[in-house]
Amino acid sequence: VQLQASGGGLVQAGGSLRLSCEASGFIFKFNSMGWSRQAPGKERELVAKITSDGTTSYVDSVKGRFTISRDNVRRRLFLQMNSLNADDTAVYYCTRTGTSDTPDYWGRGTLVTVSS
Repeated sequence: VQLQASGGGLVQAGGSLRLSCEASGFIFKFNSMGWSRQAPGKERELVAKITSDGTTSYVDSVKGRFTISRDNVRRRLFLQMNSLNADDTAVYYCTRTGTSDTPDYWGRGTLVTVSS
């Protein structure tokens, strides 16, 4: 299983970024996928998840601002992040959801830094 995230960077508060993840090594369309993040000094948290049939869920802190989506043909996962604020500063990881409904594989993260 390989998960390669990209699209992070430095953005001003109120701005937007779109993260992408290229997946390989497993049958992408059959798996729920997610985006997790880890901010400095904080525990890692799952912020968005999408099931194989496209049902989405979000942690409260990003609802209405982040949108997770997937392209099963291209085996890609996306996270559109709008109205970013300093609390969104973190390393973001693309994850595959395992049979326990929690992430079982983590890709190399991409850093998002929001300047206030």
